[in-house]
Amino acid sequence: MTREVDNFYLNQEEPNQSCFLALRRILHEHDSLITESMRYSMPCFRFENKAFCYLWTDKKTNEPYLLFVEGKQLNYPELESGDRSRMKILRVNPNTDLQIDLIKSIIKSAVDFIRH
Repeated sequence: MTREVDNFYLNQEEPNQSCFLALRRILHEHDSLITESMRYSMPCFRFENKAFCYLWTDKKTNEPYLLFVEGKQLNYPELESGDRSRMKILRVNPNTDLQIDLIKSIIKSAVDFIRH
C-alpha cells in the first residue's frame, strides 16, 4: 500500500522527482530518529517529534527547496528568509549536482538545535 508521502514523490516530474528523492535519502541517512509524514501537503521531517524541515516547490520557479522551521537559528548565507520571521529556505537547482556537504551541514545544525 502506497503512503500519502510516497505519492508526493511519485507525482513529481523530473528533474524534481530525482532531486526530492535524493534530499529525502540525505535526511533519512542523517539520523535513524528522523521520521517523515505529510503536513500541509508537503513532506515533513521530524526529529524527537518536532518538525524541523519540509520539502516543497517554489510556485514561481517550480524548483525544489528545503524549508527549515527554525531557520532563523541557522547561520548560513545560502539560507533565505524572505518574508518569513522564523523559517528559512535553501533553494535547490534540480538541474545541477546537489551541494551535499552544505545540505548535510544545515541538517546537522537544524537537528542539533532541537537536541539542545
